[in-house]
Amino acid sequence: MSTRKVHVVSLGCPKARVDTEVMVGLAQARGWELVGEADAADAIIVNTCSFLQSAIDESVDVIDEMAVHRAHGARLVVTGCLPSRFGNELAAELPDVDTFLGTSDLHRIADALDGTLPDRSYIRQGWSHLYEDTGDARTVTTRGATAFLKLAEGCNRTCTFCIIPSIRGKQRSRPIEVVVDEAKRLADHGIQELVLVAQDLTSYGTDLGDKRSLVRLLDALESVDVSWIRLMYAYPWNFTDELLDRIATSERIVRYVDMPLQHISSRVLTDMRRNISRDAQARLLDRLRAIPGMVLRSTFITGFPGETDAEFAELKDWIGHVRFDRLGVFAYSQETGTPAGDRVDQVPEEVREERRDELLALQQGIHREKMAEMLGHDVDVLVDGASEDYEGLLEGRYYGQAPDIDGVVLLQIQDPDLELAPGDFVRAHVTAHDDYDLVGTVRPEA
Repeated sequence: MSTRKVHVVSLGCPKARVDTEVMVGLAQARGWELVGEADAADAIIVNTCSFLQSAIDESVDVIDEMAVHRAHGARLVVTGCLPSRFGNELAAELPDVDTFLGTSDLHRIADALDGTLPDRSYIRQGWSHLYEDTGDARTVTTRGATAFLKLAEGCNRTCTFCIIPSIRGKQRSRPIEVVVDEAKRLADHGIQELVLVAQDLTSYGTDLGDKRSLVRLLDALESVDVSWIRLMYAYPWNFTDELLDRIATSERIVRYVDMPLQHISSRVLTDMRRNISRDAQARLLDRLRAIPGMVLRSTFITGFPGETDAEFAELKDWIGHVRFDRLGVFAYSQETGTPAGDRVDQVPEEVREERRDELLALQQGIHREKMAEMLGHDVDVLVDGASEDYEGLLEGRYYGQAPDIDGVVLLQIQDPDLELAPGDFVRAHVTAHDDYDLVGTVRPEA
């Protein structure tokens, strides 16, 4: 009997990536083999995103692209946020899809691939599957020796621009012991970097009545045999003195914090329901910057409903002053079903995009200067593997570069006998840079 083959397309954020890896593990446990080409597959999974209109468009485009393979018998299964957001309305509009699974029913993936589910659509709202509930398998698909570690599902925040709580429900935190057990399994399989993710990382465990859960988890992870622990989506609320202390003193927690702030105008922050003021954000950033070697990443939204020229100028001036090490900027996306989406004072789309481009141009200059400051310095690099862009070079990342979203360090090896593999650490001397990547020389004595 020939092995059945499945091809997977994973769209969206690292949290969805973990969902994809769980589905791959479940499929493999049922006898499916993961393949890299859709035309070689007996079944195809498209794990979708629907956070923004651009993500919806991309998801639908990929579904249409994958649907052509049904002509030679491949089953097409669409999973994740797109079905959860649009429900059976989506099922009616996409007749070429064999099965839809929302975020609450991803554990049914093997049955969906086998074609044994009695119905075509399994979409529920307001609850998301936590994969330890059924002891699910997981196959890590990230490059090198890095894995995302999901701490929670859903979100209890009510940000007026965000659709996530209506897709994935209220926050449901995984117990500390379950997270630590998974971290140990990942370490046993050679993982060197754990990237902690949740929709709202610093609120981890508050739904269980424990505001110290993140700190207690970090303390427990100190016993796990990995080199780097990275904090992503660490929102400014519940960022306690104790958490700051752990980041400043731990040898495993890298001095890199991703903190989505979205704006700096107090009025806009109030309209967004961010529950924090400009001054409070600034004080927290100052305290983080006081930690030697700290690398700060943030994201901002331009053109939120009602944003004035003066408020945008305030944001731009502030970003120029703070000089984030890494920055993402999104033009506001008017999403149906959100309070901001229903407002009548929408900023014209072209203005939103112009403001986004202005901030990105500003940050590009800042980032270029920060890259130049690293010239002549030595950095410890976690090797990810062969460069995808430059033949013959390896690439990796120093602690200030998060996987998938930041740049890389291209490694020039001077010792022909030095063999490096993904997961190895090597010391590199920074000799060149472009806007986002570094070039590092690994000397023979390394």
